[in-house]
Amino acid sequence: MASNDRPRTGGSPRPLRAGDTWWYAAVAGEAAGSFTTRVRTRARRGCLGAVLLLTVVYAGLVLTATGRRWGDAATTGRRADAAAAALLRDHPSLAGLTTLSLVLGCVLLLAVGLIGRRYVLTGLAAGGVVTALALTGLLRLYAPRPRLTGTGAALLPSGFPSAPTALALGVALGLALVVPHRLRAPAVGAATLWAAAVGAHTIADGRHRPGDVIAAALLVLAVFCGILALRARKGEVRPAPRRPPAPAALLVLLPLVLVAAGGLGAGIWLLGDTLALPATAPYDPAELRLAHRCGQALAAGVTAAAGTVLLLLLRHVDVDGPPPPYRLGGPFAEAAGAPEDEELVGPFTEDHDHEIS
Repeated sequence: MASNDRPRTGGSPRPLRAGDTWWYAAVAGEAAGSFTTRVRTRARRGCLGAVLLLTVVYAGLVLTATGRRWGDAATTGRRADAAAAALLRDHPSLAGLTTLSLVLGCVLLLAVGLIGRRYVLTGLAAGGVVTALALTGLLRLYAPRPRLTGTGAALLPSGFPSAPTALALGVALGLALVVPHRLRAPAVGAATLWAAAVGAHTIADGRHRPGDVIAAALLVLAVFCGILALRARKGEVRPAPRRPPAPAALLVLLPLVLVAAGGLGAGIWLLGDTLALPATAPYDPAELRLAHRCGQALAAGVTAAAGTVLLLLLRHVDVDGPPPPYRLGGPFAEAAGAPEDEELVGPFTEDHDHEIS
């Protein structure tokens, strides 16, 4: 590279080579403030934020005695909650329907991507689901946990994080990659609500604690934010048309936002009362029922918020295809005789009259 050329700003840290100049950074979309850089930065921050929250949830609900006691109270409170108990008693087939819906969700994710001929994006979506499930299994096997003995032992083995929730939300967020941009919001919103329902059923059925569902949602969000950051790093995102949301999208996004805001608000409001449980039994059934409802609200709110965050990160972003061609303008193009009404691809004009110092 010549001594007068300026190095790339905000680009990759790889060694400078011939052609790594400021104009090449603008063409490649790697300049500071470019579209791909903004998308990559937002996705990377979303990934790091999800990992940080996952660490806080693990430390607070798994490693502390208060968190474990709250999780056990929420699990026991499902029996004191008449509405949840009646629903499970009157509809025993819900467990089978949940498993069937998970299988159909995986098939739908692959079918939508393959029918739309988005083979690379389908592979990325499937890889994200598999990665989330693999990380879930590793955390369940190797994450350090205190050994519980005696009367203070947990009521059920640790299921941190929840595999059914990770699979359901992974399918929901994977649709953001394989569904066309104009249909992304209603598809991802509806699938995220389904994932929240799957997590609520696992809590009401006693298979998982609320913290397991919350951790699974944060883990899946971190994985797909990482995938988006890598795709933006390769310059494979482009601006999407700015259109107002369709009525069908609003019918799905409004309940999604309400579940996220309402669940988080109600859960945080009830959390202060439910954490003040006595260290030993017996517990008041009203307190157990309150803990169960608090856990359900927090789990549903975090799951819905994960889908909302990914939709916000992908707002006006099309993940299918390369960025738009570079448009040359300015006094150099006019001096070279470039037509004003034509779009030129590349950093030079058609007569190749250029010089680099």
